[in-house]
Amino acid sequence: MQIANPAAEVMERALDINWLRQQLIANNIANVDTPNYKRADVDFKSSLIKALNNHSDSRLAAKEVEPDFVDSEDLILSNDGNNVDIEKEMSQQAVNVLQYALLTRLVSDQLGMLRTAITEGRR
Repeated sequence: MQIANPAAEVMERALDINWLRQQLIANNIANVDTPNYKRADVDFKSSLIKALNNHSDSRLAAKEVEPDFVDSEDLILSNDGNNVDIEKEMSQQAVNVLQYALLTRLVSDQLGMLRTAITEGRR
């Protein structure tokens, strides 16, 4: 029997998308000197808002939240067509690491509450 917990499912999906974003940021940093490279990113926030707006009741299935891939073609920083700003990527990487740590803590707390409920507060 599975216990349905929509909040935990959304947080789990957010962890997956956050991990994907970390990979994209690392790829952007690795290609900072590649001619004509266009930075890529994923926007989980707009995806979550879109899924919530398209959902009729309060229960949102985590599988409905899909990442929106964003290509930043409007920003060109160098003459070779590369638009990666290393300072921006490094700051986004730091923010992403903090978000991932927060999400893992929230999932861990959810599991801890479930464990407490199952064991009726006994350890």
